[in-house]
Amino acid sequence: MPKILKIRTGDVLELKKPHPCGEKLFDVLRVGSDVRIVCKGCKRDLTLPRVKLEKAVKRIYPSGEDAQEKLSGKDTEK
Repeated sequence: MPKILKIRTGDVLELKKPHPCGEKLFDVLRVGSDVRIVCKGCKRDLTLPRVKLEKAVKRIYPSGEDAQEKLSGKDTEK
């Protein structure tokens, strides 16, 4: 059985193929059997079936300040 990705509202998804505007990053607005995402480049709103989206996802950047600091390399802990 395939593993279900843990996608949450507020996460940023990097897809394998770019949107026609050239951007690969998308914000997650709604999660369910269909997932609603918004392109970070042109702000186009898309609703995709979860199964199709999970196949297209390359990386998930979790939401929250701690996760964003770790992703940007600004982790201040020593």
